Amino acid sequence: MITYKKIEHKEIERFWDFLTVLDSETDYMMYEPGERKKRTSLSELTADIENNVIYGEDYLQIALCHHKIIGYLRAERGKFNRVHHTAYITTGILSGYRGNGIGTVLFENLEKWAKENHICRLELSVECQNKAAEHLYEKSGFVIEGSRKNAMYVDGKYRDEYYMAKILQGRAE
Repeated sequence: MITYKKIEHKEIERFWDFLTVLDSETDYMMYEPGERKKRTSLSELTADIENNVIYGEDYLQIALCHHKIIGYLRAERGKFNRVHHTAYITTGILSGYRGNGIGTVLFENLEKWAKENHICRLELSVECQNKAAEHLYEKSGFVIEGSRKNAMYVDGKYRDEYYMAKILQGRAE
């Protein structure tokens, strides 16, 4: 049984461990295996989540199976007035749980949060060759707005990236 919930302070260390595993399972995430520990620390992640999610305006929902974190979706709200109506999305699901509708539910829950928080533009980027993620995003209503050439450098090769967005209706002007 999969459950979905907003992350709590007591789950941040488990979330860090989850992200570290996710980094090693796929080359579609930003961090390479082992790089997370060189670039950021658990205390920095804790401060980020506390300041921006628990006490801030960002969104972070985790998916759990038998109390194990198996997926997440984060939306970072625009910090400045002119982009406060936007949120940039990052998401990931452990390999053994992909293709089971978890991503679909995470995006449905995100949209509810976005509407409640007067966000009318959701945006994300995805490597052009990550067809499974691209399909999920399109199924969730995102459209490709453009591409970024040589946006990522993975395994000695440059990769292009799509920039995708979803415009939500009903935002009060």
